[in-house]
Amino acid sequence: MTTVDRPADVGEEGLDAKRTVHTFCRYCMAACGVDVTVAGNRVLKISADRANPHTWKDFCAKGRTAHELVEHPRRILNPMKRVGDSYAEASWDEAIRDIARRMNQLIAEDGPDTVACYWGNPGGFSASNVVFLNGWLDAVGTRSRYFVGSVDQNAMHVVAAAMYGSQLMAPVSDIDNCDYFLLVGCNPAVSAWGWVETVPGGWRRCLERQRGGARIVVVDPTRTETAEKADVHLRVRPGQDWALLLGMVKVILDERLQHEEDCAELALGVDDLRFLVRDADLDDLAARCEIPRAEIERIAREFATARTAMAVTRTGVALHEAGTIGEWLGHVLNVITGRMDRPGGRRYEQGYVDSLKLFDIWAKPTLHRSRVSGREMVAGHHGLDELPDEITTPGKGRVRALVIDAGNPVVSGANGDKLDAALAQLDLLVVLDLVQRESHRHAHWLLPVAHWLERDDLHSLTSGLQDRPFVQYGHKAVDPPPGAREEWEIFTDLALAMRRPFFGYRGVNTLVRTSRCLARRTDRPGLAFSPHWVNRLLVMFGRKLRWRDIMAKPHGWVYGEREFGNLRKALRTPDKRIHVAPREFLARTRELMAGQHPAAPEGFPFLLGNRRHRHSMNSYLNDLPSLHRSERRNVAVLTPEDAAELGIAEGDLVRVWSPVAEIRLPAAISNEPRRGSVLVDHGWGSRVFDPRGEAEPLVYGENRNRLVDGADLDPLSQTPALSSTYVAVAKA
Repeated sequence: MTTVDRPADVGEEGLDAKRTVHTFCRYCMAACGVDVTVAGNRVLKISADRANPHTWKDFCAKGRTAHELVEHPRRILNPMKRVGDSYAEASWDEAIRDIARRMNQLIAEDGPDTVACYWGNPGGFSASNVVFLNGWLDAVGTRSRYFVGSVDQNAMHVVAAAMYGSQLMAPVSDIDNCDYFLLVGCNPAVSAWGWVETVPGGWRRCLERQRGGARIVVVDPTRTETAEKADVHLRVRPGQDWALLLGMVKVILDERLQHEEDCAELALGVDDLRFLVRDADLDDLAARCEIPRAEIERIAREFATARTAMAVTRTGVALHEAGTIGEWLGHVLNVITGRMDRPGGRRYEQGYVDSLKLFDIWAKPTLHRSRVSGREMVAGHHGLDELPDEITTPGKGRVRALVIDAGNPVVSGANGDKLDAALAQLDLLVVLDLVQRESHRHAHWLLPVAHWLERDDLHSLTSGLQDRPFVQYGHKAVDPPPGAREEWEIFTDLALAMRRPFFGYRGVNTLVRTSRCLARRTDRPGLAFSPHWVNRLLVMFGRKLRWRDIMAKPHGWVYGEREFGNLRKALRTPDKRIHVAPREFLARTRELMAGQHPAAPEGFPFLLGNRRHRHSMNSYLNDLPSLHRSERRNVAVLTPEDAAELGIAEGDLVRVWSPVAEIRLPAAISNEPRRGSVLVDHGWGSRVFDPRGEAEPLVYGENRNRLVDGADLDPLSQTPALSSTYVAVAKA
């Protein structure tokens, strides 16, 4: 068996020869190095690439079964156009012409904002997809942009912009030198420490530190896999993380436990924090988060006086109305105790491409208030919850055409029933995906795309999210079906067909056409404008690595050591200091302090929580039966005490309902949740349709987000309170 860094062209005699392609998985931030055994353009096996020097140790069943999605029996293999209640295959020329014509007509009638786009998680793990999608959006000139980050990620961007001057700055964790881990709303035992940072083997490394004497403190309402291993588990009341963290900040500042140098030189606004915590009542905060005052004081002192420490906040904090404040206070703890850009804390990794500098130079600011609600964009996008009203509310600029790029917003966001009804009213719905999912059932065009096993990737723009200097070129293992295309090519062709300047710059379309013509005439496909051009230019722009050196390391390359001390010069604030007390955050915190303590409304006594499985990736992989045994598909998890009071036994069918919807699913009895909470996994309940109309839809589980009406939002990040909804539970 031969080993190569990507599939080589082979003759008939070598078509069935086995070969191994070294690449990396593109399902989550772990980006595990994998070996893909291929023969005859078919994947035979996927295993961990143990020669990868950095990322393979989080390898899981998602990567091992990736070829099953490639071979999905309902995969879309050619463009499909809606004809009545079913679909018929069409050519790419017909698809691009028809979509371009209809979009141009709508723009002529209602302006560019009438064309919208939503992109989901899979798009974020394809560098070429995101870059070329934005090139097309800039060509159209639309501000109707939506992405999955508005569901769970916006709080991080809002805090980064306010504190560091850039919504893209995300500190990474230096686990190997940390003595005290404060993990808030995260479950790295399952998530592999990945969320807007890549820390390969992060949980294993954390446990190694624990065996050497480090302490792990987990703040989570649920007894997660991470909490099981923690030294201390604080079962905070859901949505009240902010109260616990504010209490810790108060103890540290009141008792003068702060890092004097950083509070004086690196941070700006520490005095404003003092004024805030002076008015905070620690007993009141303890009552809100339901953690004893003495415990808050003890943890705060331990954190502040530990030799090294880090506070890490994740999506468990974000999915509440106070999510941004919880995220902010986690960063504040790191700053005021001297944990930023020092060993054992959170550091800044520039990467081999300085994305912050690149965006300063090239990114076009997208500033816009939404037509209906008047809300500003966050991270260049509007909130998903705004999309239904933007479709259904008459007026100039109403969204009449939508592209869904590798997304399933009906399942991912709140109140999907409302969005589904709105999607049915669109003049044009175009879907780029592998299969037809729940959000695609009203599509006018289904456009087949390549799986990550079928494309090359270089994640240069996110190289600063690695916990050490690392680069790997992701080689494709097999060729996509003849009728499928990569997303970048679709967006390029659309811009050309619509006669709109790609990336918003005149002359780019001419460059693309000329390069394609030259490639055809010389029979050299590489001369055509493509992501390869962009990747080469980005590496050149970074001035750290040479392209040939990257390509010479098929298993990946650790090209340097971790560095500290780069944060200050990377800050995008005018004064090069971290702004620890943004005015809007202080005001919001005072609102929360003055508000009533949370209480369940009449008739809905349970808080709807969420949990995560290692082999689940939102709604993207939950339709692969081999990944999920039947007993692991989503269930309603209750405590033994709550289940006994309701007369519910393990496996009973239960009703879970809110004022907006009801779902039915089996019960599971466990000590994972707090009393008064019911856990239902996110990402289930999406149907996979047969666009050929020959079979009934496949569906696994129930969509818990249908129970969330979407009206309750974090006012700073515009994130829906997906884990702060009150529901009722009864035996069905």
